[in-house]
Amino acid sequence: MRSATLAAALGLVLWTGAVAADDGVQPKTRTHKVTMESMRFHPDDLTVAPGDTVVWVNEDLVPHTATSQAAGFDSKEIEAGKSWSYIATKKGDFPYICTLHRKMTAQLHVQ
Repeated sequence: MRSATLAAALGLVLWTGAVAADDGVQPKTRTHKVTMESMRFHPDDLTVAPGDTVVWVNEDLVPHTATSQAAGFDSKEIEAGKSWSYIATKKGDFPYICTLHRKMTAQLHVQ
């Protein structure tokens, strides 16, 4: 009987270890806000983690875009008072622009 109790205890320890190793907890992701205001991106240099969401909010009176050929995203026109979001998946450093106002530039770093 003693060996059956020991075997059961050992099985419980092994099962508990397996559950702890794969507890189903996903890494926490964050949401980052970039405002488009006064014909600039604020912040103009942003570092995020893969899986994080970046939300561009147009607080100007005119439409803007957030466009990066390198990262493969293009918001199209974001009207005044509207927003657009992107989930960062690819690691790297990605410059982006407003295609309507080419002096509006910024950097997105995904690490």
